[in-house]
Amino acid sequence: MNAPVQLPAGNLSHKRPIYFSIRWKYALALLAALLWTLFSVSVASAWMHDLGKLTHPIFALWALTFIAFVPGFMNAFLATSLLLDRRPPRRLPESYPGVSLLIAAYNEETGIAATLESIAQLKYQGPVEALVINDGSTDRTGARVREAIARLTRAPNIEIRLLDFEHNRGKAAALNSGLAASRHGLICTIDGDSRLRSDSLREIVERYLSDPPGTMAVAGAVLVRNSRENLITRAQEWDYFHGIAAVKRMQSMYHGTLVAQGAFSLYRKDALEMVGRWPNTVGEDIVMTWAMLERGYRVGYAEDAIVFTDAPATFRQFYRQRKRWARGMVEALEQHKGLLFKRRLTTLFIWWNMLFLPLDLTFTFIFIPGLIAALLGYYWIAGPLTLLLLPLAVIWNAVIFFIQRRMFRNQGLRIRRNLLGLLFYVVIYALVMQPICLWGYLSELTGQRKKWGTK
Repeated sequence: MNAPVQLPAGNLSHKRPIYFSIRWKYALALLAALLWTLFSVSVASAWMHDLGKLTHPIFALWALTFIAFVPGFMNAFLATSLLLDRRPPRRLPESYPGVSLLIAAYNEETGIAATLESIAQLKYQGPVEALVINDGSTDRTGARVREAIARLTRAPNIEIRLLDFEHNRGKAAALNSGLAASRHGLICTIDGDSRLRSDSLREIVERYLSDPPGTMAVAGAVLVRNSRENLITRAQEWDYFHGIAAVKRMQSMYHGTLVAQGAFSLYRKDALEMVGRWPNTVGEDIVMTWAMLERGYRVGYAEDAIVFTDAPATFRQFYRQRKRWARGMVEALEQHKGLLFKRRLTTLFIWWNMLFLPLDLTFTFIFIPGLIAALLGYYWIAGPLTLLLLPLAVIWNAVIFFIQRRMFRNQGLRIRRNLLGLLFYVVIYALVMQPICLWGYLSELTGQRKKWGTK
């Protein structure tokens, strides 16, 4: 590991009207979530009573708990946390440490050259080595990398190398090969179809250097590049910009982002070695991140260090990606059960993940049929009282939007008009995604064969 970088002391006396510690913010968010849940239960008591008479009291309690009460609690906690969040500014170091970029590539001939072009244009003051690990690709990925290395003009501090493997071994094995060949104490992973902004590497390193002691990884912000391709990518633009970003920001606020995703994250090399490197699992990034959390390490989030990636453009690719993510969560729970009983603020979010299976099960087999029944005039499951969720949904969506818009403006970006994608994201997206996630959970629990990738 490189020697730690000394940060200038600077003037840290920022006057704020009211300051709340992280624990106080956590307590306030928890209180707001509990109050909202109590309000929801009181208002929905008549609905629960009528549904219980029509079906069974236990069914009614289960249905309303996972359709209204649990999601309401989560959204209230999220919105309150984001309203209380005051992220400290990144501080400039006296010098920038060396970084090894790992790009695990399998059949990436269409996008790998553009990925390497974005690396060649990085504005980073320290040494950078980019290692492309060609994991037995059956297309021209290797040839494209060689052509790019010969063609690209780059700063003297940026080096690009190809590690070419004849047989496909899986993403974890590819990343571990890159880790073994890396020369620097900081490791950054990106996908073979991603584009770094010129300042992204500098920004994620500055966030790592500015974060509290014990930070061993920092997740970057992944946004959709190909959002104009079709309706599926348009909807995913909102998911990445809105939902995924908000959850990561909230988790990092309490010192434990649950996924330092492989698409763009920074890690300390010695921390990766301490947790046994990337495991041979479907969700290698989430399982490895949870291994860090179980050791007591902190995992942060750099909301303004952005990489643009190609989201799945077909339903088949989308299905395989989200199924893989769901399987990864089950793998993480199976391998790191100790996190459920670890005393830290983010333990709450581990328990939330335990609830995703009954949430998606209820949504798929109770709420979706309830929506169909409502269209036919039967308001047993989805009815007027379902609108109780709308005020909170409007509030937390507005909070996320304005926070993200401010970050975009600070980065010189603007939010593109995407009303059709927003409509699909709000109305249809969950109806498609949650049954896929449910199938992913069941696939892992029943031991189905594992595959790498979405292609």
